[in-house]
Amino acid sequence: MVIILKDTVRKKEASLVRELLLESQLDFREVYFNKEKMFILFSSKVSAVTERISSFNFVKRIVDIKQPFKLSSREFKPEDTRINVGSVVIGGVEPVIISGPCSVESEKQIWEIAAEVASKGAHVLRGGVYKPRTSPYSFQGLGVEAAKWISEAGKYFKMPVVSEIMEINDIAELYDYVDIFQIGARNMQNFKLLKEVGKTDKPILLKRGNSANLNEFLMSAEYILCEGNENVILCERGIRTFVEYTRNTFDLNIIPTVKKLSHLPIIIDASHATGKCELVNPITLAGLTAGADGFIVEVHPRPHEAFSDGEQSLNFAQFRGLIEDWKVLKGPVLSIKKRNHLNKNLVA
Repeated sequence: MVIILKDTVRKKEASLVRELLLESQLDFREVYFNKEKMFILFSSKVSAVTERISSFNFVKRIVDIKQPFKLSSREFKPEDTRINVGSVVIGGVEPVIISGPCSVESEKQIWEIAAEVASKGAHVLRGGVYKPRTSPYSFQGLGVEAAKWISEAGKYFKMPVVSEIMEINDIAELYDYVDIFQIGARNMQNFKLLKEVGKTDKPILLKRGNSANLNEFLMSAEYILCEGNENVILCERGIRTFVEYTRNTFDLNIIPTVKKLSHLPIIIDASHATGKCELVNPITLAGLTAGADGFIVEVHPRPHEAFSDGEQSLNFAQFRGLIEDWKVLKGPVLSIKKRNHLNKNLVA
């Protein structure tokens, strides 16, 4: 249950709600979300006190939410969340295209890739400057210098930049160069990091952990939302199963399920889901058809020379093929999305 106060509420009025909850020995948490003061209740013993609180004229509404995730739930916010990053809208009717290299390897490389993906209609430029690798002997990224290169390329081609942060210190270090902070699969349950990015004004791209179920995924998003950052983008990037042919198994089910249970946008990453460049295009198109709000793919001019994840990176011709295939499907897919959106509004 969530008690939402009006934005005109005074401190003493909010204190009254707090005191009543404490007197009733109810477990709760105070948060600011969407510029509103809220009390999230965790107890089922709420009927008497909430009935009294609901009568206060400074209470906007009380929402009874059955799901363990509260702020990310569609019960809490029926309408879809749309996230504006510069001129790019994530979560709108048209899916967003995010592309770029797995790793920023040199200034020349990121400019070459940025020019290519921008010319084919990409909206956001991706590129890793810090790389979490299974082996300590693998390429770990070039750090701040690489962040400067991708930032300059993104500004030139009018594309916001998304890059992964791995620890709390990275937030301040990359703040001026990155428009969207990515939390990678390995850090999906790094709760201290989630809390800190929740205090920033940057949109957060949250990747699903490779063994995380739906509740765990959305509860990780909840950590960010609870700190006041409402701009969370979910990303399905495959989970670990018994399948050995691909790097991971792409969970197509989660896309319409998230759309039903949460207001947050969800995009797909077929590069990491499959680990094979020849599977990226069909899986991406499947995800878009299922209702994803966009896709992120790794692109490299010479994947066989890539410092990391070359086997799952598209070359320029393959990326062009993906965009051409998407253009064929785009009309019918957008028609379905618009119809589903209309039906959802009629039900609401």
